[in-house]
Amino acid sequence: MNIGIPKEIKPFEGRVALTPTACAELISYGHLLFIESHAGISSGFSNEEYVNSGVTVCSNAKSLYQKSELIIKVKEPLAADLEYLTAKHTVFCFLHLAANPLLANNLIDTGLTAVAFESVVENNRLPLLKPMSEIAGKLAVQVGGNLLHLQHGGAGVLLGGLSGKTIDKGQVLILGAGSAGSKAAALADAMGANVYVFDKHQKALDRLALTNSNVTRLSDESECLSLLASTDLLIGALLVPGKKTPRLIRREHLKNMRKGSVLVDISVDQGGCIETTRTTTYEHPTYIEEGVTHFCVANMPGAVPITATQALSALLPKYIQRLTLNNWYENDNIMRDAVNVRHGELTVKF
Repeated sequence: MNIGIPKEIKPFEGRVALTPTACAELISYGHLLFIESHAGISSGFSNEEYVNSGVTVCSNAKSLYQKSELIIKVKEPLAADLEYLTAKHTVFCFLHLAANPLLANNLIDTGLTAVAFESVVENNRLPLLKPMSEIAGKLAVQVGGNLLHLQHGGAGVLLGGLSGKTIDKGQVLILGAGSAGSKAAALADAMGANVYVFDKHQKALDRLALTNSNVTRLSDESECLSLLASTDLLIGALLVPGKKTPRLIRREHLKNMRKGSVLVDISVDQGGCIETTRTTTYEHPTYIEEGVTHFCVANMPGAVPITATQALSALLPKYIQRLTLNNWYENDNIMRDAVNVRHGELTVKF
């Protein structure tokens, strides 16, 4: 099969779907691999490295899409990508269509098949989403801690504080104890902050307790909301697989937070778990609502493309190979259930 890897065009999206090593693996199965020129540069891979792995470099996106049947991206297609997508294509990438009905309709109109990384479920886990969620969880603490600095309009709090009874530590409240939330909790705890994690699912909190014993775990929503007044960094990390994220924090709740506090909503890809969340990009990553700095960038791992590309690309080849097999839609339940759009029809309910 002809497999194409276009250059990501979302602002400051440095990831590339496949490394040269991953491409070589797919070529060994008999596939032809094409990559848009310089698609791997921000992830540390030159055109020459891809050529040495047997990949054909295309000078532009138009040529790549024309040569390819299966398109492997990281982020969802943007307008410039949609210009070249046709009914012959199958697209495999992060889609998050529950929060993007316009994209869903555009994909339907092309008549193509779209398979979502975040919809691949194996052994009750989300193997392709997990590493990106873990990266986003760590970034949320790093970015949030930086935004608390005075020069960024923050309250001037050092999350970990310093040793000594008279010096207050920063307080971090994390909504969700999944992959993103648990990594955020671990880093915030390691930095020395007072960390609270809310999740309605006791099993998720129990798993968190095994690796983060210092973290205070909450399952009562009212108790969670009562902490907002003393929270310096609020991190939204709720996830309902395949669905739009429920809005746990309302604007009136946010008014209880101190001026100069910070909110990072990792779940923005699926619509966000806070009422005041709206999608931003790394070009203009923040805005202020109710005195709280909001960071709601929808491609957070794109800021660390070398790390993120290595993590994602190590997992992708086996799932890509499954999409190339004859009658995969009929015979492979895992990949069939990951299809969001097929031949011009939406195959999932949001």
